[in-house]
Amino acid sequence: MKYSERNTLHFAWIDSPVGLLRAGATDRALRVLEFINTPPAAHTRHNADTAILDQVRRELDEYFAGSRRQFDISLSYPGTPFQERVWTVLRGIAYGEQLSYLEQSRRVGDVKAIRAVAQANGQNPIAIIIPCHRVINADGRLGGFGGGLLRKQFLLDLERGDRLL
Repeated sequence: MKYSERNTLHFAWIDSPVGLLRAGATDRALRVLEFINTPPAAHTRHNADTAILDQVRRELDEYFAGSRRQFDISLSYPGTPFQERVWTVLRGIAYGEQLSYLEQSRRVGDVKAIRAVAQANGQNPIAIIIPCHRVINADGRLGGFGGGLLRKQFLLDLERGDRLL
């Protein structure tokens, strides 16, 4: 297989309890999982069929059913060195745990970088699996979320066991 073929992104549309998701993966790893606010016409939804995309569908189904607390899928999320540190910290937040932006900044290594951390969270390319929804304000309010606060609340409720599907 040629190098360029390994890095080609294949896309699939995934219906979920939090709305339509679009997943993009190479043959080796998931690179994109994003919320779609304006669904395309059904006839324009082309779904690639790859092992990685099949795995992400299965793992998300298990997550939403409450039987998966940790994702096993291979991820690739290139960003700046700072973004990658922020996203690595996100991946270390356990299922059902919530962390403040301040605490996340401490874990990244710069307590004064709260705004930069929040901005990097907002640029997270792999929603749900890199769990930026688990980061809230220090006062307990939800804070921001690229997928919208209703989705964030839904995911937090799901992980607390308040939403069983």
